[in-house]
Parts: sequence; structure tokens; C-alpha cells
Amino acid sequence: MIKIEYGTQRLSLRFFLLMLVLFLFQMLFGLLIATQHVDPTLLSGILNFNVLRAEHTNLGILWILCGFIGTILFIGPLLSRRELAAPWLIHVLFYALIVVTIWNVATQALAMDGIAGWWLGQPWLQEGLEYLEAGRAADIVIFIGFAILAYVVLRTFPPRRDWNEIHWGLAIGVSALTFVWLFGMFFVERIDLQEYFRWYVVHYWVEGVWEVIHISLVGFLLVLMFKAEVKAVGYAVFWGVAMVWLSGLIGNAHHYFWIGTPEFWQFWGSLFSALEPLPLVFCFWHIYLDAHQDKRPLENAPAFYFVLGSVVLEQVGAGILGFTMTFALTNVWSHGTWVTPSHAHLAMFGTFGMLGIASAYYAVPLLRGVKQFDQRLGRVAFWLVFTGMLGIAFAFAIGGTIQVFLYRAMGLSWFGGQLFPAMQLFKVLVPVFGLVFAVGAGLLIFDLLTLGLRQPSAAASEPRSQVNPPRVGWRSGLRGAEASLWLMGMWIFGAMITLGLLSFNLDTVALGDPTIPYVLAGLGYPGLLLITLLFVWRFLASLQARPHPVVGIQDDSALLAGRA
Repeated sequence: MIKIEYGTQRLSLRFFLLMLVLFLFQMLFGLLIATQHVDPTLLSGILNFNVLRAEHTNLGILWILCGFIGTILFIGPLLSRRELAAPWLIHVLFYALIVVTIWNVATQALAMDGIAGWWLGQPWLQEGLEYLEAGRAADIVIFIGFAILAYVVLRTFPPRRDWNEIHWGLAIGVSALTFVWLFGMFFVERIDLQEYFRWYVVHYWVEGVWEVIHISLVGFLLVLMFKAEVKAVGYAVFWGVAMVWLSGLIGNAHHYFWIGTPEFWQFWGSLFSALEPLPLVFCFWHIYLDAHQDKRPLENAPAFYFVLGSVVLEQVGAGILGFTMTFALTNVWSHGTWVTPSHAHLAMFGTFGMLGIASAYYAVPLLRGVKQFDQRLGRVAFWLVFTGMLGIAFAFAIGGTIQVFLYRAMGLSWFGGQLFPAMQLFKVLVPVFGLVFAVGAGLLIFDLLTLGLRQPSAAASEPRSQVNPPRVGWRSGLRGAEASLWLMGMWIFGAMITLGLLSFNLDTVALGDPTIPYVLAGLGYPGLLLITLLFVWRFLASLQARPHPVVGIQDDSALLAGRA
């Protein structure tokens, strides 16, 4: 690891700590709404499901943004080799985030009474648009915050002639983050046109802007962790960003299918959305290359565990499960059902949330001057969080498949409770796996909040052997051909899931026979999630074949400068 060279890097610590606090509350809201699925009367009239769901979603966006901002502020001086510009604005940005969070939480309760705070034709308190519930007052503060972030990043970076691909990726990301938000800052009475603009923000943020920032940050974290060549990482960042934008701009149309827009969007949206996994495959493959090019040891295991989890769940959740429901002929069945949150949880938390946690595990020990720390708690937390999230996705996916058949294909009443018995097992499994996830999240939050405040354990302080005996079998080195087979296996199960959703169009299914979609879903979802778990286990086990260094902080600044 590198030492802290720039004092303004320490400004990132408060964003990481705020991220952990918001993550804790978002997780608790998630457990509560999962329990309400089992017992819909729980807190009815006090904290209704729709309000809690909005809180859960909004806090998820806010803590992920905290992770992004913290990571950008931490690596900005390293990329630029100078202090962050305008540190006083960073203080303003931090307090603006706190104000927006409190405002957002407080005003969601007004939705139960239909209070939006209309004035001059705009909803100032809360507007009730999914993912964009914040009212116009908060929107303005958010816009100012994004503008501050863009200003600080662009002012900190060196002259453009000295930029590499990572500079360009982050510069495009923070600038687009600010610009795209403008589409969510006005009210349109026509619901179809309003949905256009809403998806401009939601889609272009998550599947455009956030992906660009994610690819750039993952690239630089690999430079820091494995001393990967900046030129090689920059090549991956360039093509990743290019493919995200080429596929994602028109791929946004898969949100237009059912909101009264022209029919031609069904073809073009399906086509370009199907191309969106390409940059994710590229990112998935490049993390293998960067982690294996010099066979460097893992100095900070928890940080890399969560980076790997981020990229793998990006491939599985955003790429494969996103692909399965991106066609109009599959989306007509999955849209608005439990199949969608299966994709959304893996994609949102997996891709962006895990990256923030990985960055925190890399940065917090350095920012607090911890030369040695016990990494076992972070590793255990990763496996609990990773397994719990896969389990949540499984419960949503299988429960959603039943829901699609009974609700959409057979036309039973969702609100009349006729689906409740059929989905009961999976309604229970969501909070069960949620508890597994919560235990892991609690461990990592405790671990990161108390790093530097606890005495390192004896195990963490003992030197480790620099040489490991050659490993064979499961713990042997992971070769490219084997990694390709794992990736191919994931996509084979993804194809089964896609065919299962397509099979709802068959006449036999419409006549009441769910055999084909149930069999394909019963093979596809468990197979995909199990192979994902096994691949991550195999990848991390293969790293044990490398020499183990003493866990500590080394001064690699000269090496980093040479490679940059």
C-alpha cells in the first residue's frame, strides 16, 4: 500500500464514514420491508411499505454516491500529484449531503398524506417519482453538490495534455453526473414525457455515468493494489467507457416499452440493450488480467475481495440478468415483478455498493495510519454479504417467476392476495437471506468504523512466510482458459433464464402449463448464482498460491509515480 502523501486526501474519510452510517440505515429499512412482505399489516398506517421502499432506495443511492465521492477525493491527488483544489468546497459538499439525506428521509413521510409542497408549478417537498422522490428544494442542493464535485475534480487534474484515460473517464463521469441531473429538475404533466425525462436521469446515471465512474475507479484501484500498468488499465478504461456509451445511450429505450411511446423503440431498445453487457464482460476479463499479470500478493485482502465482488456481480446482475429481461418479449413479463429486483439488487449493490466498500477498506487504514490490521473480519464480512445478496436475488427471482405465471399469464389478482400462498416460501426467504447479509454488513461497518481504534490481534501482528509451497487443485493458479470457462458457464445459465422468460409467450403456458418456464428458471437461477459463488471462491483461492507479505503499509509512491 502507499502512504498518505497529500493532506487533502484525508477529506475523503468523512465521506467513507457517512457512507457506512447510511448503508446501515438503508439495510435496516430493507429488512423492514422484507418483513412486511411476509406480514403486510406490520406498521401499516405508521410506516407504509411504499414509504419504506422509497427510503430504502434513496438511501441506497445516497450511500453509493458517498462511496464514489470518497474514492474520487482519495485518488484525485494521486492521479494529479498535487493537493485537491478548493478544500473548503469539499466541506460544503459534505454538509450538503447530510442536509439532503435528512430532508429526503423527513419528507418521504409526507407522501402518505399526499403533500408535495406545490409552488410555482413545482413540487418543492417531495415529488413521488420513483428513484427521484426528492422535492425541488433538495434537487437544487443536489445539483450544487454535483457541480462542486465536478469543479474540484477538474481543477485538481493536471492540464488536459497530461491526462490519461482514467483522468478522462472521471472527468466525463463527474461532468455528466451534473448535466444529466438537470432532466430531473422540472415537472411535466404528460406522464409519458415525464417518464422519458425520469429515465434520462435514472438510466443514464446508473447504466451510463455511474458505469463510467465505476470502470475508471476500478482501473485505478487495480493500479494501486497490483501495481498494474496504467497504460494497460487505461486501454481497458477507454474501451469500457466507449462501449458503455455506445450501447447505453440508445439502450435506455428498454425503459420506454410500456409508457405509451412509439413502437419502434421496442426493436431499437431491445437491440442496443442487448449490447450493454459487452463492456461488463470486458471489465470482468480485465480484472483477471490485472490481478494476474505479475502474480503480486494480496496486501489488502478485504479491499480486493470487494473489488472482485463488484466486478463479478456487475457481470451477473447488470450484465446477465439485465440481458435476460432487456428484450421487449421478455420484459413484458418481468417488468414490475419480483424478477426485476433480483437483477436490481445484484446490479446496484453488487456493482456500485461493493466498490465503495472496497475503496473504504483500501483508504481507511491509510487515512487512520493503521500499519497492520486484522483482515479476517473483512474477509468473513465479504462472504456473508456476498452469499446473502446472492440468496436475496435467488428468492426474488424464483418468487418472481411464480408471480409472472400466476399474475401475468393466468390473470390472478395480485392485490387480492391470491398469489400470497404460492409465493409464501420465497417471501420468507428474502428476510432470511437478508439477515445473513445484515450480519455481514454489520461486521464490515464495525470493522471499518473501529479500524485504528482497536488493538491489532496477535495474528495480525505476526510476520508471515514470504514463500508458499506450490498449490495444486482448487488452490492452484487460475489460468485464462479456466476463467473463460467460468464466464461461459455463467452465460449458459443466463441463456436458460432468457429462454424461460421467452417461454411465457407460448400458447401452452397461456393455457395453464408452467412446466417450461418453471424448469428453465429452476435450472437457470440457482445455476447462475451457484456458479458465481464458486467462481469467486476459486478466484480468491487461486491467490493463495502467491507469496504472502507481512500485512503492512509500504512506501510504493515512487513505483506508482513511475508506472503513472
